Formats: sequence, structure tokens, C-alpha cells
Amino acid sequence: MDPINILLIGRSGCGKGTQGKLLAKFLEENDYGKSLYVYTGEKLRSFSQGGNSLAASITKKRLEGGFLLPSFLAVWLWSGSLIEELNEKDNLIMDGSPRTLLEAMMIDDAMEFYGRGRVAPLFIETSEGWSRERLLNRGRKDDGEKSINERLAYFDKQVVPVINYYKNESKHKLVTVNGEQGIESVHKDIIEGIFK
Repeated sequence: MDPINILLIGRSGCGKGTQGKLLAKFLEENDYGKSLYVYTGEKLRSFSQGGNSLAASITKKRLEGGFLLPSFLAVWLWSGSLIEELNEKDNLIMDGSPRTLLEAMMIDDAMEFYGRGRVAPLFIETSEGWSRERLLNRGRKDDGEKSINERLAYFDKQVVPVINYYKNESKHKLVTVNGEQGIESVHKDIIEGIFK
């Protein structure tokens, strides 16, 4: 069986992390094998705290201000994970990437390099108001009002074109699920969408 490659896409606060972990567990428990789970946002936050480099310092300031980072940093971090950790039979779950069209094309390039077929972009759809409320109640350090506004605006400007790319690109199977349901209902819809 070929490994499954899934990209979790959605507004901040839509539940990508929760659903990604449930999906990895489902794949392993149902004999699809283990998954490499690449969480780009967490990698960026960890990088910003982990060193004294100029890049780490700029990354920290931009994250604290709610500004998303350029594609080259995200690509550098997730490609490092693929290079160092991806095994031939591993499924791949990427949480929070791609965020730009450039990044989507780089993921396509990486999948071609690894000889992996199609990816399944998974869009967890939520309204801006629903996401805003979730983020305000989440209590994470980078979930201030200004930061939330920046991330939600970024989604409309940069991520919506990525979703449209996957809708129109025939080699990809975009799966869209309603993220404004209970966790188990979203998970059930994801499984049905990926495996139907």
C-alpha cells in the first residue's frame, strides 16, 4: 500500500492539530502504518526560542506581533523534517502547510522527489467569527487580538488561493470538511472524505 500524504489546511484555531493527531492514530490503528507528523507552526515557534541567530530573533518578533513568516522559513523547516525523518513507508501529515502558493508548489516538488503520488489537501472549513472565538478562548501566548486579526487576514489573502489551487489542480483531491462541529464529527468526515 502506498503511503498517504495529507496536508491540513484551515484558519488558525480550526482544529488542525487535534485532527492531525486523530488522523495519525487512525492510520496506525487501521494498518495504514505510522505517520510522520510535521507541524510547521510549532517548528517555527520552537526555532524562534532556540537560538541567538538573526533569523531566530526576527522570527520571534514577527510571531509575537502576529505576522506570519516568509515561505522560505516554513519550507526550510518542513523540508528539514522530510530530509531527516521521512521513511519510505511513512504516511505524511503536514499541519499548517502550505500557507502560500509558492509553498504548495514546493510541496509538489518534494512529493515528486520522494516518488510519492498525489497529496490529499484537507481543508477544515470554519468561518472567521468561529475561528476568532476559538483563538480568543485558547489562551496561547500568540493569540492576542492584533495577532489574531493578522492571521485571519493572512488566511484570506494567502491561503484561500492555495485552496483554489487544490480545487483546480486535477492531480490533487481536495477534501473539505465542516470544522464547526464536534471533534469526533469532524474526524468522521475527514476519514470519509479521504477514503471514499
